[in-house]
This record gives sequence, structure tokens and C-alpha cells, in this order.
Amino acid sequence: MHAWDDHPGFPPTPHGATVPPAPFPPVPPMPLVPPLPPAAWEGDAPRVRRGDVRAALLILLAEEPKNGYQMIQDIEARSRGVWRPSPGSVYPALQQLEDEGLVTGDESGGTRTYRLTEQGRAQAERQLDAEAPWDEVARTIPEDRHELRLLWAQLNEAFIHLTRTANDRQVVAAKQLLRQTRRSVFQILAED
Repeated sequence: MHAWDDHPGFPPTPHGATVPPAPFPPVPPMPLVPPLPPAAWEGDAPRVRRGDVRAALLILLAEEPKNGYQMIQDIEARSRGVWRPSPGSVYPALQQLEDEGLVTGDESGGTRTYRLTEQGRAQAERQLDAEAPWDEVARTIPEDRHELRLLWAQLNEAFIHLTRTANDRQVVAAKQLLRQTRRSVFQILAED
């Protein structure tokens, strides 16, 4: 008889003895993904004003019917990657536009495609007279900071790919490169 036979936490076997459960497999370590650009960059964050999402959606829908995801992608592309509105800002804005009778949404194939109503088209025409919101937002970030953010995002993408597919030799080489890069960045900062 084993010490665990009388333990109330283990289920009995068909023979009446209790058996400790099999140990759980080891949990794989979480990949350490580089953080989004440091909080210190927040002063260089794009400045999106109240109403910019709404205006952008109306302008895009004046071109053709689209779903929310397409509009998010279009805004990001037209702002040169500076502004990618979150689904949490786009979908409530679309719902508000629908509630106001400016757009209608049609469900098809698991996606909801939005189109302007006549009232919405009139509202969009007024938006077309002003500068496009994505151009305004893109202007709020200096070009060199924008390029730095894009490079950071590309490095993040490469890092994620590395953590999923690299062999041991590649991991060692990448760690060495990252250590050297970190030292180089601090040397640049120390020059002032």
C-alpha cells in the first residue's frame, strides 16, 4: 500500500486504490516579445482628434461599401502606417453612424458591409471639403520618428518569427546581435 492510497484528493482506481494524477507536462516558456514602442515615445504618438474616426469612415464609405476591417486597413495605409484605429473605436463609430441613419450594414458571409444612405452621402460630401483625417494625423508625427516606429515594428515582427522557428544556433546568433545592438543604442544616447 502506498502513502497516497488514503489521500482524499486522488480518485480511486477500479481496484479501489487511489493513484496520484500524472504530472502535468512542463509549461513552455512564454516568448518574450519586445514591448510596443516605449512609453517615452508617447509624446510622439499620433494625435487623433475627436471625430476623426467618424470623418474617416464617412469618407471611405463615400468611395465604396466596405467592412470595418477594410476601413481599418485603409486608414492605416493612407496615413502611411501612422494611424491604425482600433476595432474598439471603429465598430462603435459605425454603430453610431447606423443609429443616426447615415449608414446601413448588411451581413453576408460572416462579415458586415457598410454603405452610406442618402443622408450619409450628404454628410460625407461635407467631410470631403476638409483635409482627410488620416493626412492630418500623419502630419502630427515627425518623419524620422515615424520611420523609427516602423523599424521597431519590423524588428518586433522578425523577433516573433525568430521565437517560433529559429534553431539553437540562430537563437545564439540573434541574442548576440541584440546585445550588441542594445550597447550601440546606449552609446548613441551617451554621445550628447
